[in-house]
Amino acid sequence: MDWGKVFYMFFSLMSLTTSASFLYEHSVVALFIAGSVNVVSTFMKIGVRNLLSAELLAGSLVADLHLIPAFFALEFYNNHTLATGLVIGAVIANIYTIAVAMIESAKEKVDF
Repeated sequence: MDWGKVFYMFFSLMSLTTSASFLYEHSVVALFIAGSVNVVSTFMKIGVRNLLSAELLAGSLVADLHLIPAFFALEFYNNHTLATGLVIGAVIANIYTIAVAMIESAKEKVDF
């Protein structure tokens, strides 16, 4: 088992699920956690040299650039509608990233 890939996929899935958790509980803390986990996931994708690594990093950056402004919109402007819309965009970007990661995993050669 490749533990690097396990942690990589763990943080990718945590990015998706923590973003989705904000849609259930509209709190600044949930949004901060979602943004933090997503930034960690993005840093883990930097330097990866896989077939679809550019697409994975781009999807993660898109989610970052939705979650960070969403946090500021909620914390400083108390705009729940804008924050929710941005988080929905981050969830879509994270779903895209998970789909690309699954495609990449399916394309890898398995050695037994």
